Amino acid sequence: MNKYTKIGAIAAMLSVAIGAFGAHILEDRLTADMMDVFDTGVQYHMFHSIGILLVSLLIDRLPSPKMAAWAARLLVAGIVLFSGSLYVLALSGVKILGAVTPLGGVAFIAGWICLALAARNDKKR
Repeated sequence: MNKYTKIGAIAAMLSVAIGAFGAHILEDRLTADMMDVFDTGVQYHMFHSIGILLVSLLIDRLPSPKMAAWAARLLVAGIVLFSGSLYVLALSGVKILGAVTPLGGVAFIAGWICLALAARNDKKR
């Protein structure tokens, strides 16, 4: 088992736990808009946790394992920046934290680009 399998599994577990916290504890305490913000964080958290698990399965099968490792790192960074900022925004109401969210989105996009590049085979046949 490589480290990205562990990271992806832990990230997915945290997504479920955070989602359950939101559904059972926060639903009556947050406005509908802030609950939507929180739920968006949970959804992207889980999608990209699965992405990390996908990278962990593919990393040794791709032409560029180093680029695949960067994909996983960027997906982790995206979870922290994107989902994390949405969680804090929903819980605190501090709107300036929304400025961090696009950085997480860029990390997600860069991670998926890195995975595509890791799969690219430059060898001429």
